[in-house]
Amino acid sequence: MRWRILALLFLARVGLGVQFQTVASVGDDLVVAFGLDYVGIGFLIGLFMAPGLFLAMPAGYWGRFVSDRIMVVFGLGALALGGTVSSLATESWTIGLGRVVAGAGFLFSTLYFTKMVADWFEGREIATAMSVLVMSWPFGIAMGQVGHAWLAHAHGWQVPFQVASVYCLVAALGVFLFYRPPHELPHATIGSSAVMTAQEWRLIFCAAAAWGTFNAAYVTYLSFGPKVLEGLGQSAIAAAGIISIGSWIMIFSGALCGQIVDRFGGRNTVLAICMGGAVAALLLLGLPGAGFGASLLFGLIGMAPAGVIMAMAGQALRPQVRAFGMGIFFTVYYAIMLVTPPVAGAILDASGNAQGPIWLAIILFASVIPLALAFQYFKTAPFWGFERKV
Repeated sequence: MRWRILALLFLARVGLGVQFQTVASVGDDLVVAFGLDYVGIGFLIGLFMAPGLFLAMPAGYWGRFVSDRIMVVFGLGALALGGTVSSLATESWTIGLGRVVAGAGFLFSTLYFTKMVADWFEGREIATAMSVLVMSWPFGIAMGQVGHAWLAHAHGWQVPFQVASVYCLVAALGVFLFYRPPHELPHATIGSSAVMTAQEWRLIFCAAAAWGTFNAAYVTYLSFGPKVLEGLGQSAIAAAGIISIGSWIMIFSGALCGQIVDRFGGRNTVLAICMGGAVAALLLLGLPGAGFGASLLFGLIGMAPAGVIMAMAGQALRPQVRAFGMGIFFTVYYAIMLVTPPVAGAILDASGNAQGPIWLAIILFASVIPLALAFQYFKTAPFWGFERKV
């Protein structure tokens, strides 16, 4: 049963990536249509993450009173509404408004997608399950990288937003009709058992920072990697296709990486190898003729541990505090994701070189390793004098 539930959640969560990728895919069209610069495009990309900075903790708290299924359906509906608003824009601020609405939907749905999988797979193949769930995000982004560019070229920049909205509506209907929670799940309560311990606070912060920097680096690569290839002579559509190769491949490498960690352990060793691969891929990207190989390496090795990192969140929290703890997790994640795209866009505007944002992505990928080591330390080190509930 749990694998059927995972398949349902995977297909529904694809819509998050499809909707997120719209602005990055039609960025050049928006520059022409609204007179934006790349700081503005980066701001619109990052604006998708802004609501999470303020809504993540309330969303986690509301999970005590509203079912996970309804929270996800609400989130997917907001994603569809936000995409529709952006598609109707005649001024750039309307696109921003749509991104904020969609971003709120992204927060609600992604928080509770993660909680659902943690509930179903706690103590049994959680790294594998989280890897499968997390791969729905790059799968949706890869669909957008290829499909949005073609749709915008053939029908105008508005159509990618509309197609993404339709997908999100269908996904909401699917979750509403077919999702069921696990029967043995302990219920969250308002009493002392629903209060996070000091150790859980430390662990969730480390997990969130690792997840945030990892994803910020990935989004920077997706947004500015095509510009690097265009500077080397590729067409815009060809560059988008090459960069999307990594996202397609990581769908399979991510599931395999989760299996390896579930069966053999060695999470930090795997992360060190994979982050080294990500850095190497980004360094290769700027070499003439190396784009395909760099994207291949990025997908096979660099992005493979996404689910392993996400699984840290499930391992940090007891079921009774998981919804609230995931709210904290996503607050930190969204803070990182909100800041990074505008910074990357400013680097591009200031330097005039698309390789500048790629260096930012390299630094972010490298930072995952010390955060994972800190998580392991806090997980195993005794804190007798401090292990109180906060």
